[in-house]
Amino acid sequence: MHTVAVLALDGVIPFDLSTPIEVFERTRRPDGRPAYRVRVCAPTEDIDAGAFTLRAHWSLDTLAEADTIILPGIADPAAPVPDEVIDALRQAAARGTRLASICTGAFVLAATGLLDGHRATTHWAAAAQFAARHPAIDVDPDVLYVDNGQLLTSAGAAAGLDLCLHLIRCDLGSAVAADAARLSVMPLEREGGQAQFIVHEHPPAPRGSVLEPLLRWMEDNARQDLTLDDLASQAGMSVRTLNRRFREQTGTSPLQWLHRARVRQAQYLLETTTHPVDRIALQVGFGSPTAFRDRFKRLIGTSPHAYRRAFQGT
Repeated sequence: MHTVAVLALDGVIPFDLSTPIEVFERTRRPDGRPAYRVRVCAPTEDIDAGAFTLRAHWSLDTLAEADTIILPGIADPAAPVPDEVIDALRQAAARGTRLASICTGAFVLAATGLLDGHRATTHWAAAAQFAARHPAIDVDPDVLYVDNGQLLTSAGAAAGLDLCLHLIRCDLGSAVAADAARLSVMPLEREGGQAQFIVHEHPPAPRGSVLEPLLRWMEDNARQDLTLDDLASQAGMSVRTLNRRFREQTGTSPLQWLHRARVRQAQYLLETTTHPVDRIALQVGFGSPTAFRDRFKRLIGTSPHAYRRAFQGT
């Protein structure tokens, strides 16, 4: 079974700590078996978590047994990372263990030097400090998470949940991830490239509600031949305003979001049905199988046939 170790350090942010514990412990394979074993590890027996003291059952030695290590955020990003923690994380990386940080947990991961030369993110409020402290890292403050393969980083709060669902999707496919998302009452459609909800000096409109009805409608009608004019009409906006709102609130364009929604629906059908790929292309709204294959490979990194082979037997 895949072992997830969640590393708790003094000053750990409880929300970031609990997110991976809840998500991974509740994830089930299609046959109902647990998909992950979760271990909370710490360098000392008692950890200061602010409002309470945490007693971890497992020590740093357990990191050697982990397939994935999650680094939750810490309240003081400037706090020094214990040498034994840095050594344990470097050794884990050398073994091929996957390392993922949530929020300011990126500072812990960065202290190992493993992120140097890579793109990474953290909570937008800490991004400038992160970039100044680690100039060798390409800091992107505008995304929910960054996947470099073995090393992943996410923004703060709910973005940690996005990251966990992304890891589940990578491990077990979108059908299992969709079930985990439903348990978390969380949409699976948010992409790593979606913009963080950064508080700008003059926000153009209240966020989080303006596009929500349209996004639901697009999801329900993705298989239709929708144009930008159709989407603008449904939203009651001009095309120009719709494009601006979409870019502000999702970090992408309306049609790109629609393509991603269609591809996600196709992933589900590839995993759960035996429908031919050409039929699935039409079912989810692509005008031609060729266009579907091109878009699928561009977003997922593999062909629909290869994706089905990888996940139907999970």
